[in-house]
Formats: sequence, C-alpha cells, structure tokens
Amino acid sequence: MSILPVRAALSPGAVVTAPAGDPAATGAAPLAPTARLLPALAAVYRAQLSRARVARIPLLFVATFQSVGIMVLMRGVVDGGAEARAVVAGSSVLVVAFVALNLLAQYFGQLRASGGLDHYATLPVPPAAVVLGAAGAYASFTVPGTVVTAVAGSVLFQLPLTHLWILGAVVPLAGAALAGLGAALGLLAPRQELATLLGQLGMSAALLLGVLPAGRLPEPIGWARDLLPSTYGVEALARTFDARPDWAAVGVDLGVCAAVGVLSLTVATWAYRRAAVR
Repeated sequence: MSILPVRAALSPGAVVTAPAGDPAATGAAPLAPTARLLPALAAVYRAQLSRARVARIPLLFVATFQSVGIMVLMRGVVDGGAEARAVVAGSSVLVVAFVALNLLAQYFGQLRASGGLDHYATLPVPPAAVVLGAAGAYASFTVPGTVVTAVAGSVLFQLPLTHLWILGAVVPLAGAALAGLGAALGLLAPRQELATLLGQLGMSAALLLGVLPAGRLPEPIGWARDLLPSTYGVEALARTFDARPDWAAVGVDLGVCAAVGVLSLTVATWAYRRAAVR
C-alpha cells in the first residue's frame, strides 16, 4: 500500500491541494469531441438497419402483399395504357411510403414518448446523423418489396421490364423525401398516438393519390396530389414504361424528389434538435 503525502492538516477550514495534472485541479474532465458527420451517420445507419431487419420484416411483407393485392384488384378495372403504368408505379412507391413514412413516423413518435431521444442526446453524435441514419435505413429496407411489386405489376399488366433499373434512383430519392416527412411528423407530434395517426394518414394519401390514375381525380384532389412528395417518384417510374421514355421529364421528377428530400430531412433535423432539448 502506498502512502500519499499529506499536504494539509485535516482540520476545519483546511484546504487540500491536488497534485499538478490531477483532473480535480482543473475541474470536471472534458467531454469527448463530437463525432464527425459521416462516421456517425454510418454507425447510426448500420444500427438502424440491423434493428429494422429483425423487427420490420413481417411489416415489409405486409406492405408488399398490400401493394400486389391492390394491383390485382385494379387489373379488373384498368386494361392498359397510361392508367396501367400509373397503377404499377403508384403501387411500387406505396411500399416506400408504408415503411419510410408510416413506420418512421411511428418510430420517432415512440422514441420521443419513451424518452429514447435522451439516449441519443447524450452521445457525441450530430443530430443530422441520427435523422439521416434512421431515414436511410428505413428507405433502404423498402428496396426488396419495391422491386418485387414493380416486377409483379409489370408482368400483370404486360409492361416492359427494360427500364426498371430506374428504381435505383426512385427508391432512395422518394424514400428520402418520405422518410424526412415521416421523421418530422413523428418528432413534431405532441403525442405518440398523434404521430401514429399522421403516419397512417400520410400512407393513405400516398395510396389514394399515387395509385389511382391522375386523369380520374377531381381537380382539387389533383392539386393535393402535386403536393405529395411521392407523386414525383410515381411519375418518374411511370414514364419509364413508355416505349420511348422522356428522360428529361424523368430527370425533372427525380430532381423534385431530391429537392423535397433535402427540405424534409432539414426540417426533420430541426425537429429532432427541438425535441431533444425539451
């Protein structure tokens, strides 16, 4: 046993001097520096993707089965042409809306209600990494269901499969826009039940306004359709079923998706900061 040198008498009012270099001499130890955005984003993305892979596979199956079922029902009403392209594209993007919008709104609503945001707030992780990592994981999780729905719909309505590679752009861009919207709804809703309700309403809007052909919608509802972020992903995918796709128009639709995605994820990041400091 070592004996430390006594620097002051243990009497009332005595002052004990700490050795040089002792953390007690300079106060509390400094906190760890905040992690950089990209490494933190990658860590959150991997963690969320692992969690979603375990807990969300049954729901992804439900989302895919739902979209394929809608196409089967619409097959008795729609024969082909532009309406068939709209049904297949809308049903494919609906899988993204179900997971990225609906489930992410519920997740962040639950995280806020249960105090889970306090856990993230104690970590040296930028707020943008938490939002972007969760949104990216949920959007990536929709890829298998979207591909299965698009292929099944193309076969069902006898549409060409040549340009389905465009899903590689539609899924991340539409997923970013819808995931940002879902995260913002979950973080801004004052109660968990309201976050769940808003997520369900958003998915229902994507269903009604995305799957139904635009030409059959009343004009006021058509305006609401233009405000829905998933609409532009649906339009981009639908255009690629043409014999000669208008790639400039496809690019414009994807550009709108990208712009809305940046905006919605920015709002979601602000909402996360707002909710985390409360």
